[in-house]
Order: sequence, then structure tokens, then C-alpha cells
Amino acid sequence: MIDAPESESPTPLAARSISLRLYPHDLPAAEQVRLLREQARHAAEAGFDGVMVSEHHADFPGYLPNPIQLAGFLLDAMPRGWAAPCPLLLPMKPYALIVEDLAWMAAAYPGRVGAGFAAGALPVDFELAEVPFDEIIQRFKDALPPTVSALRGSDPTPLGNDRAVRMLAAEPLPMAVGTQSGAAVRRAAKHDLAVLYDSIQGSEVSKKLSDTYDEAGGTNAKILIRRVWVGDAPTDEMAAQMAHYRSYASDKAQSNWGAGDQLIIGQTAEEAASRLAEVMAASNCDTINIRVHVKGLSPQQVEGQLDMYGQNLALFRDAIDAIEAR
Repeated sequence: MIDAPESESPTPLAARSISLRLYPHDLPAAEQVRLLREQARHAAEAGFDGVMVSEHHADFPGYLPNPIQLAGFLLDAMPRGWAAPCPLLLPMKPYALIVEDLAWMAAAYPGRVGAGFAAGALPVDFELAEVPFDEIIQRFKDALPPTVSALRGSDPTPLGNDRAVRMLAAEPLPMAVGTQSGAAVRRAAKHDLAVLYDSIQGSEVSKKLSDTYDEAGGTNAKILIRRVWVGDAPTDEMAAQMAHYRSYASDKAQSNWGAGDQLIIGQTAEEAASRLAEVMAASNCDTINIRVHVKGLSPQQVEGQLDMYGQNLALFRDAIDAIEAR
């Protein structure tokens, strides 16, 4: 395990942070893991505050099935920064088992672990878990409060006796929740959680949700996910990505998508940073989770973008800081 000095480890999922979302390439399993670890290390060295990974099953393209385990693999390769399985599919298994895994990873990497939760959307995920798909929303609503409480070190069941869970009373795990409705952001505010939005959600939708979150008393990060690309846009790859999304997204989910593919492009880092800041301001978001990976990109293309961030991440921080001054 590589331990980063505490002064160099930013708080997971903190407002105004810049993190990177990682996805596996279409390669054999061992090579996928090797490359993800290498990209996480590269991201940390480039100055990203942390990385996020998310969850789907049955070899769903671009995802791995156990983001908690994967986050541990990544932290072991990162010289600094945090990792967050975000979002985890909370209805997939009993909340206590999710809490145990997160609590013990936090014990291994103090101050460097965050987590996010969502209900899920793909039937195949829940078929494998033997969870009825028509129950996932209610299961999510039922599981969220005890999960949040336990990850803050308090649980009335035998789970509360777990020594890693007890440690979280002194250093609660930072958490976010995926939100696509007014009820969801109000729930996040009620439980003192950060909010995480869809990567192709339109700015108007994001702003409406962010405004509702603020009005409900939410004080944590409002996290926008966006693909940001410096240089000539990967047009063909982005078209393939959007076709992939349309193949499984519900009509309700697609109704929240903005026009086009929401890819932010700049021929220079300064131009991309400025455009990103404009989208964040229009969305009333204060935190960004950047996605570089697009379906069909080579590892070399992703590495090239990470090299660019290593030279220019300060421009993105300055652009985000300027949002507050508006």
C-alpha cells in the first residue's frame, strides 16, 4: 500500500474538487485492471484530487462489477488523492455488507475513501443479484438512511459492533448520492449528502435540481460529470458512446438529456477550462468529475489527455474558482 502524507490527501468528494472518472478499455480482464491502476496513478500525479469508479455487471461495456474492490486496487497504486466507488448500486445486497467493505477500506486508507449510491437502472444487474427489478427504488429508499448512519459510525444492529464501523464515528465517510429528481435532491439534503448528476444531463435540468437542493438546505458538493476533451474531438467515438447510451437508457432518463452529447471541447486547455466553467455556472454546480474515456478510445489517447491535465490542471482550478466571483 502506498500511503500519501495527510497534507497531500484532499477530502473525498469535497466541494470545488476536481476528480477523474475511470472506465476500463475493451481488453482482457488482467489488462483492464493494470491500465486502470496506471491511469489512476497518472491522474494523481497530474494533480486530480481523486478518482471515481462505478458499477455494472455481466461484462457490461465500460464497467467492472465490484467498484469497492477496484477502488482499493487503485488506491494502492496512487501516490496521493482519494478513490470513491461512486455510484454503488445500493439495492444489490444488504446494506451492512456494503458498509463493512467500505469501512474496512477506509481503515486501510484513512481519509482517502468516499462513496456514492444510486438505485440502478439495468435489469441484468439485479437478475444476477436475484433482486426483483420492480423493487429497486423502494429498496434504495429503505437502505439509504441506515447506510448513511452506519458510515458515520452509528448503527443499532450488530453491524455497529464492527471495529472499522466504530472508527467512522470520529471520521465519517464522505458520501454522495446520484440524483435525477427534485425528491432525490431533497432526500440528499435531508441526509447531508453531496449530489451527483448524470454526465449527459442538460444544464437546465442540473440547475433546477441544484436550486432545489440549495433551497432544501443542502450544503455539500453539487457534482457535475462532464466529458472534457482538449484538441480535435473524438467525433466517431462519441457518436458510438451516445448510441450505446440510447440502447439501454429509459425514456424518462433521456428526457433529462441536453441537446447533443454534452462533450466540452477546447482546442487549448484554457478554452476547455473556460467552457467547462460556463457549463458549471449554468448548472449551479461547484464540483466537477471529469470523464476522458469514450467508447472506442485507445489507452494512448486517454494517456495523452492525462498528460495535458498534468500540465494545465491549474487552469481548470482557476476557472472553477472564478465561478464564485461571478
